[in-house]
Amino acid sequence: MKVFLETERLILRQFTEKDAENLFELDSDPDVLRFTTNLGQPTPYIVIQTQILPEYFAYYEKYDGYGCWAAIEKSSKAFIGWFLFRPIIHASYFNPKLANSTDVEIGYRLRKASWGKGYATEGVKALIFKGLSELGTKRILACAFAVNTASIRVMEKAGLKLKERLFSEEIAQEAVLYELNKS
Repeated sequence: MKVFLETERLILRQFTEKDAENLFELDSDPDVLRFTTNLGQPTPYIVIQTQILPEYFAYYEKYDGYGCWAAIEKSSKAFIGWFLFRPIIHASYFNPKLANSTDVEIGYRLRKASWGKGYATEGVKALIFKGLSELGTKRILACAFAVNTASIRVMEKAGLKLKERLFSEEIAQEAVLYELNKS
């Protein structure tokens, strides 16, 4: 398995087939999924094996430096979640009126036991730095439900600014779109 980047407390590495159980556990916690498009519904194990992991593996083949990365806590070596740094064209909410096809989406999902420890901010800042300094990223976007104040704080701590408020008819939720321009 390939390590993508390390921070003081985290290792972000490529996913492997062996991570199916980790993803299943993460996506089985209704509190973790409360602010996702799953709206608290667990992801079936078969979907993780046949759709999600193959999608992550395809990013590694297609892109040099973009994808979804397993987050490992250095001190315990435990899987704590994932971080996403990929071309926004792969985002379910991609809309050419809101984003350019060259923009990059950033996001994360962490186990509840890892909340409130600064891991989200640490990982997001490291990905932003790598994207802007090494990968040629020009603009980074992040989306969250408007009620997800913890994720909004992470985006703001990482330097992203509110771009737009949106309402999703599909899930009957208000969302916010944040951005960070290289300039």
